[in-house]
Amino acid sequence: MASLRNELGAGYDVRYPTMPNESSPEYPAWRPRLADVVATSHDGVILVGHSIGATMLIRFLAEGGLKGRAGGIFLIAAAFVGDGGWTDDEFELPRPLAARLPAGTPVFLYHGSDDQTVPFAHVDLFERALPHAVVRRLERRDHQLDDDLSDVAADIRTLGQ
Repeated sequence: MASLRNELGAGYDVRYPTMPNESSPEYPAWRPRLADVVATSHDGVILVGHSIGATMLIRFLAEGGLKGRAGGIFLIAAAFVGDGGWTDDEFELPRPLAARLPAGTPVFLYHGSDDQTVPFAHVDLFERALPHAVVRRLERRDHQLDDDLSDVAADIRTLGQ
């Protein structure tokens, strides 16, 4: 997240909350922490998640976890858990996913073609589940997008936050 903080500059308050047992994530443990984080966020908050954390974030939002309004949802190298993607009951995404998200909230998806952790095809599955999302397929970028979140920062700035 240092890349995002640097790219956005001083006009943005970038927070990276510590999640329970990050090396072995479990949705039942992360859900209350996500609830705490969004409960202390302002209306119009920009939410960014990476990898399985992005999967948990979108599931949390689809379950109605956000009580206020989000300014945007940004999913980086997100693992799609469900039909065609990974299978795991704990992380399975609710369906229909798009209909369960806060109405009118912009969604952005980013995935590197050289991701060795989450298959590149997962971004296609998310695109089908979230047809209104803006999709950025980033050539020759890895799971961490080569520690370059300039594309994410540029899209965040378009929201005028």
